[in-house]
Amino acid sequence: MGNGIKSFFLKGPAGKLEALLNAGEPAATHAALVCHPHPLYGGTMHNKVVYHAMKALSSFGFPVLRFNFRGAGLSEGEHDKGQGEQADVRAALEWLEGEYKLPLIFCGFSFGAATGMRVVCGDKRIAGFISLGTPISAEGRLYTYHYLQNCAAPKLFVSGARDQFGPEDNVRKVVELAPEPRELVIVPEADHFFEGHLPEMQAAIRDWIIKFFRPDRQAEAS
Repeated sequence: MGNGIKSFFLKGPAGKLEALLNAGEPAATHAALVCHPHPLYGGTMHNKVVYHAMKALSSFGFPVLRFNFRGAGLSEGEHDKGQGEQADVRAALEWLEGEYKLPLIFCGFSFGAATGMRVVCGDKRIAGFISLGTPISAEGRLYTYHYLQNCAAPKLFVSGARDQFGPEDNVRKVVELAPEPRELVIVPEADHFFEGHLPEMQAAIRDWIIKFFRPDRQAEAS
């Protein structure tokens, strides 16, 4: 399929889902999915954090899929407060597995992390997952993560020390719910959107991938 970017529509449970695929290399060892922040507050698959996470993962040659949740961008359907969006994540994972037959790595930012982790926790196809800007309280919503205690796969959490939606102490408590292997990286001075600190966020992702999935190969510069 080559290393290009493919724009297409996935078949989703509420209609077509607008998607972008960075095809990766023929010898890829894993495929990855990256999910975007809250669509009612401007979140799409073109979000800066999502884009830079994709770049970090694709630097290992992994095919990386991004898509717009229902009702965002050109995706059909209407926002469903995170419930239907879980089904969107499942549809994207099914497509990735069907296309590549590789172990999967999930990555989500903010709402995308909170929504997607519920889906991937305990899924045997998921080699590991990444939560960026794990939200605790945002726009009047409280997020809970008790299900993390059942997630055996390797987990990486990356948050800013000044994350306005996920204070460091609260995020640490969430991470402690999860069994090992788990890692938490707090990026100094960074806010929820890692503004001015996206390279540090990318470095955390790359270091984790090398540690757990690609110890034989350093990532190329993005």
